[in-house]
Amino acid sequence: MSERKSPWVIDTRDLGRRPGLSRQVHREAPTSAALGVEGVIAVPKGAEVELDVLLESVVEGVLVSGTAVAPVAGECSRCLDPIADEEIEVEFTELFAYPDSATDQTTDSDEIARLVDDLVDLEPVVRDAAVLALPSVPLCTPDCAGLCPECGVKWADAGPDHRHESIDPRWAALTERFSTDRDE
Repeated sequence: MSERKSPWVIDTRDLGRRPGLSRQVHREAPTSAALGVEGVIAVPKGAEVELDVLLESVVEGVLVSGTAVAPVAGECSRCLDPIADEEIEVEFTELFAYPDSATDQTTDSDEIARLVDDLVDLEPVVRDAAVLALPSVPLCTPDCAGLCPECGVKWADAGPDHRHESIDPRWAALTERFSTDRDE
């Protein structure tokens, strides 16, 4: 569990252990590491993540549900232009089990999150949701045409008449023959 002063950690003692009690939490928290693959697409390290969370006391623990909004940075996988001024919004729901609850006793330690000293750490939950929501092939625009494979210029900048004459090597001798005949 992260240290208590972390903005990712929320104290749930005011909920008590009576099912049916709930509390809204809204805060911003900086990421301690990049979420995703840096250079491709990620929430940068130190980026402020806006959290809007509902904590609900249930029989087995505290049910945490909400949304997280964070900026993303990376580059287009087709044209390599930077992707900036984009945001990702993810929804998450996680049960944090009370110590010695039936859920705590019947699940493995890595299957479910647990309350430690009545604290919930949201950073791993948001990290997992954000990484899964990031595109595996990020694009600057949905219709990005990419780069010309011959010269590397962006198709968007090249214009409709951009082309490279390539002659099949099997026909190259004929091309030379006919261009010589025309010259005479």
